[in-house]
Amino acid sequence: MSTYKRRAFLQKTLCGFLLANIFFPASKLKSSSPVIEDTKSQIDQIVVWKSKRRLVLFKDKAPIKSYQIRLGFDPVGPKRKEGDGKTPEGNYRITHKNPNSAFHKSLGISYPNKSDLLFAKKNGTRPGNNIFIHGGPKSFFKHLLFDWTEGCIALTDSEINEIYERVPVNTPIHITS
Repeated sequence: MSTYKRRAFLQKTLCGFLLANIFFPASKLKSSSPVIEDTKSQIDQIVVWKSKRRLVLFKDKAPIKSYQIRLGFDPVGPKRKEGDGKTPEGNYRITHKNPNSAFHKSLGISYPNKSDLLFAKKNGTRPGNNIFIHGGPKSFFKHLLFDWTEGCIALTDSEINEIYERVPVNTPIHITS
């Protein structure tokens, strides 16, 4: 196959992949409870499944909306030290809202928690901080194709707009592998 044909084939394959993901997004969360599309209720819990790249909003223990997310650039395993590119795992809370974030809007996460601090102290490392749920990068394609954050949880700008008003400060967030 010539270089031209190979390049054309790769471009068509990439375009097909992108269009398929835009018009036919990843399947809904597999659970005994179906996800109910609700775009108005205040939510009372957030759960993140890192391996599925899913963030789910809950109200009264029922899933009401699910989002595809991007994570830290080295997402497998829990965050153990500053700069490791991992997204934390554990139980946290939303600490604050920033309408003027470098990534559109953001919701602060209470990382590090006591367990994270203890682990870092025992291992002589710094746990890091400044973990957020935030909007996307300037390149939408980068967001579609890669885990690109330094440990945060990224949505598109329109998705963070959608959840920003619905998530009160102090909302619990559970992040699991």
